[in-house]
Amino acid sequence: MHDIGTKTGLRTKLLGNRATMAPAKRAEAGRALRDALLSVPEVEMAGTIAAYVSVGPEPETRGLLFALWKRGAYVLLPRLLPDGDLDWASYEGPDSLAPGPRGCLEPTEPPRGPGAVSSADVVLAPAVAVDESGMRLGRGGGSYDRALARVGPAILTVGLVYDGELVPELPAEPHDRRVRAAATPSRGLVRFG
Repeated sequence: MHDIGTKTGLRTKLLGNRATMAPAKRAEAGRALRDALLSVPEVEMAGTIAAYVSVGPEPETRGLLFALWKRGAYVLLPRLLPDGDLDWASYEGPDSLAPGPRGCLEPTEPPRGPGAVSSADVVLAPAVAVDESGMRLGRGGGSYDRALARVGPAILTVGLVYDGELVPELPAEPHDRRVRAAATPSRGLVRFG
Protein backbone atom coordinates (compact mmCIF):
# COMPACT_ATOMS: atom_id res chain seq x y z
CA MET A 1 0.00 0.00 0.00
CA HIS A 2 2.70 2.48 0.90
CA ASP A 3 4.98 2.34 -2.12
CA ILE A 4 5.54 4.90 -4.84
CA GLY A 5 4.01 2.64 -7.49
CA THR A 6 0.69 2.67 -5.67
CA LYS A 7 0.79 6.47 -5.45
CA THR A 8 1.60 6.85 -9.14
CA GLY A 9 -1.13 4.40 -10.18
CA LEU A 10 -3.70 6.08 -7.96
CA ARG A 11 -2.73 9.54 -9.25
CA THR A 12 -3.03 8.33 -12.88
CA LYS A 13 -6.46 6.79 -12.23
CA LEU A 14 -7.84 9.88 -10.44
CA LEU A 15 -6.46 12.33 -13.02
CA GLY A 16 -8.00 10.12 -15.73
CA ASN A 17 -11.39 10.38 -13.99
CA ARG A 18 -11.05 14.16 -13.89
CA ALA A 19 -10.18 14.33 -17.58
CA THR A 20 -13.46 12.59 -18.52
CA MET A 21 -15.65 14.86 -16.37
CA ALA A 22 -18.01 17.04 -18.40
CA PRO A 23 -17.06 20.76 -18.38
CA ALA A 24 -20.52 21.71 -17.06
CA LYS A 25 -20.09 19.32 -14.14
CA ARG A 26 -16.62 20.75 -13.42
CA ALA A 27 -18.03 24.31 -13.47
CA GLU A 28 -20.86 23.31 -11.13
CA ALA A 29 -18.37 21.67 -8.74
CA GLY A 30 -16.24 24.83 -8.78
CA ARG A 31 -19.23 26.99 -7.85
CA ALA A 32 -20.19 24.62 -5.02
CA LEU A 33 -16.63 24.70 -3.65
CA ARG A 34 -16.50 28.50 -3.94
CA ASP A 35 -19.77 28.92 -2.05
CA ALA A 36 -18.77 26.41 0.64
CA LEU A 37 -15.36 27.98 1.21
CA LEU A 38 -16.68 31.56 1.29
CA SER A 39 -18.88 30.61 4.26
CA VAL A 40 -16.10 28.96 6.34
CA PRO A 41 -15.49 31.19 9.42
CA GLU A 42 -11.67 31.16 9.05
CA VAL A 43 -12.00 32.15 5.39
CA GLU A 44 -14.56 34.89 6.21
CA MET A 45 -12.20 36.39 8.80
CA ALA A 46 -8.90 35.81 6.98
CA GLY A 47 -6.81 38.85 6.12
CA THR A 48 -4.45 36.81 3.94
CA ILE A 49 -5.33 33.67 2.01
CA ALA A 50 -2.80 31.62 0.07
CA ALA A 51 -4.60 29.96 -2.85
CA TYR A 52 -3.83 28.82 -6.41
CA VAL A 53 -5.16 29.16 -9.94
CA SER A 54 -6.70 25.87 -11.05
CA VAL A 55 -5.21 24.17 -14.11
CA GLY A 56 -6.99 21.93 -16.60
CA PRO A 57 -9.50 19.60 -14.95
CA GLU A 58 -8.70 20.66 -11.36
CA PRO A 59 -11.63 21.96 -9.31
CA GLU A 60 -12.16 25.50 -10.64
CA THR A 61 -10.77 28.25 -8.37
CA ARG A 62 -10.98 31.41 -10.53
CA GLY A 63 -14.45 32.37 -9.24
CA LEU A 64 -13.30 31.77 -5.67
CA LEU A 65 -10.16 33.90 -6.13
CA PHE A 66 -12.19 36.76 -7.59
CA ALA A 67 -14.77 36.57 -4.77
CA LEU A 68 -12.06 36.58 -2.07
CA TRP A 69 -10.32 39.52 -3.73
CA LYS A 70 -13.57 41.50 -4.12
CA ARG A 71 -14.30 40.83 -0.45
CA GLY A 72 -11.02 42.54 0.43
CA ALA A 73 -8.87 39.56 1.36
CA TYR A 74 -5.17 39.72 0.47
CA VAL A 75 -4.81 36.71 -1.83
CA LEU A 76 -1.38 35.18 -2.38
CA LEU A 77 -0.82 32.93 -5.40
CA PRO A 78 2.15 30.67 -6.14
CA ARG A 79 4.86 31.13 -8.73
CA LEU A 80 6.77 27.95 -9.52
CA LEU A 81 10.52 28.35 -9.04
CA PRO A 82 13.08 26.44 -11.13
CA ASP A 83 13.89 24.15 -8.16
CA GLY A 84 10.21 23.20 -7.78
CA ASP A 85 9.65 25.35 -4.70
CA LEU A 86 6.91 28.00 -4.65
CA ASP A 87 7.34 31.75 -4.47
CA TRP A 88 4.23 33.85 -3.74
CA ALA A 89 2.82 37.10 -5.11
CA SER A 90 -0.44 38.97 -4.66
CA TYR A 91 -3.52 38.50 -6.82
CA GLU A 92 -4.88 41.82 -8.06
CA GLY A 93 -7.80 40.53 -10.10
CA PRO A 94 -8.03 38.39 -13.26
CA ASP A 95 -5.85 40.80 -15.26
CA SER A 96 -2.94 40.31 -12.86
CA LEU A 97 -2.29 36.76 -14.10
CA ALA A 98 0.06 35.66 -16.88
CA PRO A 99 1.09 32.25 -18.26
CA GLY A 100 3.87 30.55 -16.27
CA PRO A 101 5.59 27.16 -16.39
CA ARG A 102 3.61 23.92 -16.91
CA GLY A 103 0.54 25.74 -18.23
CA CYS A 104 -0.10 27.51 -14.93
CA LEU A 105 -1.34 31.08 -14.66
CA GLU A 106 0.82 33.03 -12.23
CA PRO A 107 0.55 36.45 -10.57
CA THR A 108 2.49 39.26 -12.24
CA GLU A 109 2.94 41.25 -9.02
CA PRO A 110 6.41 41.37 -7.38
CA PRO A 111 7.34 38.05 -5.69
CA ARG A 112 7.19 37.98 -1.89
CA GLY A 113 9.47 34.95 -1.38
CA PRO A 114 8.79 31.29 -0.51
CA GLY A 115 8.29 32.22 3.15
CA ALA A 116 5.30 34.48 2.37
CA VAL A 117 2.92 31.52 2.70
CA SER A 118 3.69 31.42 6.43
CA SER A 119 1.85 34.75 6.85
CA ALA A 120 -1.43 33.36 5.46
CA ASP A 121 -4.44 32.88 7.74
CA VAL A 122 -5.79 30.12 5.46
CA VAL A 123 -3.98 28.01 2.83
CA LEU A 124 -5.89 26.39 -0.03
CA ALA A 125 -3.88 23.62 -1.69
CA PRO A 126 -4.48 21.67 -4.87
CA ALA A 127 -4.92 17.93 -4.38
CA VAL A 128 -5.63 14.91 -6.54
CA ALA A 129 -7.10 13.23 -3.45
CA VAL A 130 -7.22 13.68 0.33
CA ASP A 131 -7.77 10.93 2.87
CA GLU A 132 -9.69 10.98 6.14
CA SER A 133 -6.50 11.65 8.14
CA GLY A 134 -5.71 14.72 5.99
CA MET A 135 -3.02 13.02 3.88
CA ARG A 136 -2.91 14.83 0.54
CA LEU A 137 -2.01 13.29 -2.79
CA GLY A 138 -0.59 15.99 -5.06
CA ARG A 139 0.80 15.81 -8.57
CA GLY A 140 4.10 14.39 -7.35
CA GLY A 141 6.39 17.41 -7.59
CA GLY A 142 6.55 18.10 -3.85
CA SER A 143 6.04 21.88 -4.26
CA TYR A 144 3.06 22.01 -1.91
CA ASP A 145 4.65 19.69 0.65
CA ARG A 146 7.44 22.28 0.92
CA ALA A 147 4.95 25.16 1.13
CA LEU A 148 2.76 23.41 3.75
CA ALA A 149 5.88 22.74 5.85
CA ARG A 150 6.17 26.54 6.30
CA VAL A 151 2.62 26.93 7.67
CA GLY A 152 2.02 27.04 11.41
CA PRO A 153 -0.01 24.34 13.21
CA ALA A 154 -2.98 26.62 13.96
CA ILE A 155 -3.53 27.64 10.32
CA LEU A 156 -6.41 26.09 8.38
CA THR A 157 -4.98 24.24 5.37
CA VAL A 158 -7.53 22.86 2.90
CA GLY A 159 -7.17 20.44 0.00
CA LEU A 160 -9.71 21.10 -2.78
CA VAL A 161 -11.07 17.91 -4.36
CA TYR A 162 -14.09 16.60 -6.23
CA ASP A 163 -16.62 14.25 -4.66
CA GLY A 164 -15.10 10.77 -4.69
CA GLU A 165 -11.57 12.13 -4.13
CA LEU A 166 -11.96 12.25 -0.35
CA VAL A 167 -10.94 8.65 0.33
CA PRO A 168 -10.46 6.44 3.42
CA GLU A 169 -6.66 6.08 3.12
CA LEU A 170 -3.80 7.20 0.87
CA PRO A 171 -0.21 5.97 0.72
CA ALA A 172 2.14 8.33 2.54
CA GLU A 173 5.85 9.08 2.59
CA PRO A 174 7.83 10.88 5.32
CA HIS A 175 7.97 14.20 3.38
CA ASP A 176 4.20 14.27 2.73
CA ARG A 177 2.32 17.02 4.58
CA ARG A 178 -1.22 16.67 5.81
CA VAL A 179 -3.94 19.27 5.35
CA ARG A 180 -6.31 20.07 8.21
CA ALA A 181 -9.44 19.90 6.05
CA ALA A 182 -10.73 19.02 2.61
CA ALA A 183 -13.41 20.79 0.61
CA THR A 184 -15.69 18.85 -1.72
CA PRO A 185 -18.63 20.10 -3.81
CA SER A 186 -21.29 18.05 -1.97
CA ARG A 187 -19.89 17.97 1.59
CA GLY A 188 -18.33 21.43 1.79
CA LEU A 189 -15.54 21.72 4.35
CA VAL A 190 -14.60 18.47 6.08
CA ARG A 191 -12.23 18.99 9.04
CA PHE A 192 -9.82 16.31 10.26
CA GLY A 193 -8.76 15.40 13.79
